[in-house]
Order: sequence, then structure tokens, then C-alpha cells
Amino acid sequence: MAKTNPTSSEVIAAAKKLGRPIESNQGKPLAVYLDQLIKWNKKMNLVGPTNWPTVFKTLVVDSLHLADFLTSMELSKDNLTLDLGAGAGLPGIPLRALWQKGEYWLVESRERRTLFMRSVVGKIHLPGTHVFEGRAEEVLDHIRETQPDAMADLILSRAFMPWLKLLDFVRPMLRENGTVVILANTPPPKPEELPEGWQLESEADYAAAGKTRYFWSLKMVA
Repeated sequence: MAKTNPTSSEVIAAAKKLGRPIESNQGKPLAVYLDQLIKWNKKMNLVGPTNWPTVFKTLVVDSLHLADFLTSMELSKDNLTLDLGAGAGLPGIPLRALWQKGEYWLVESRERRTLFMRSVVGKIHLPGTHVFEGRAEEVLDHIRETQPDAMADLILSRAFMPWLKLLDFVRPMLRENGTVVILANTPPPKPEELPEGWQLESEADYAAAGKTRYFWSLKMVA
């Protein structure tokens, strides 16, 4: 039987074991997310692993390191972040338990996954965190119903689409000097491999599940 219902203390201990400790008040929201993910996973096949420790060390680990990466970036306190292809809320929901700057939109076209994310976000009460069901190119129109001039300051992508295609896709969605952060299993491209109008801002790597994973921060420039 899949192990579910982790305690806050167990999650805190698991994070410490991975070498990325979390604060005592961050254990509970992560525990709730893991508990709900495992329960829903039995019916919806949201992720491959069927127990929370494996989910934590192979998937949630990305969110822990991503929180540090985003904290190191120069982002305004009211920045607008779009998480494209949010799926089961990874990395976004665990990330928001640790990093809560600005408004954060989890963007997903599949109804059952958005139902899951809305349920979990409601249980955890994550500030400034929203779920949009629909195509990625439609999310800004939705946001502009209440924020007429909304543009994304930051866009996150993990396997939403190949990175070169992604840069063309998100250009109309980004504010001037906006940033794209890509979660990848390969190092960032060399500067000469980037299309015109983009520059590599920063990068980071970390070990997870016996492999090296990477973050790239690409800034849109005039």
C-alpha cells in the first residue's frame, strides 16, 4: 500500500536528508501537498511514484532548489509569474510553500489536473497563488479581466515545449526585460546558440535521484 499522510516532522527530516533544510513552518504545507498527491494519484495517475518519500526526493526536490534560485534573482515584490504546463502542481505548489513573492499562476489545460491543484491550493491557503484551466496563450487575457495591463515578469517551464520553441512562444507574454526560467536535465545553451533578443542571465545545477539537474535563467533583451 502506498505510504501517505506524511507528518510535518517527517517532511522536515526528509528535506534535511536531501541537504536542503526547510523552515519548521514549511513542513506542514508540503506534507499536505504530498498527502493529497498520493491520494489523488491512486485514481488519476498524476505522477509515477506511489509513495511520498519517493515523490519528495525525485520531484519535490526540484522545488526546494528552485526556491533558492528564484530568491537569488532580482524580482520585484509584486512580480507576475506564469508556470506553464503545471500538471500536478510540480514544481509550483511546493515552490509556493517556500517562495511566495508576487502573484503566481499555475497554468494547465487538463481539467482533472486543475481540479487537483485547486483543491490543494485551497487546503494549503497559499498566498497569491492561482490556477488557470486553459491554453497557455489564454492566461493573460484571463488575468487582464481584473488587471488590464498585466504582463508576465517571469515564466517557468519544465518540459512544456522545447526551449527554442518556448522562447518564441512566450515573447508576446513577457514584460520588457522579462525572464524565462527553464528546468532541464541538460546544461544551458552557449551564448552563441541563443536566438537574437535573449541572453543567459544565470544558471544553477544540483544533484537529484543520482543525476544532475539544471536551471537556466534567460532574459529577454531589446
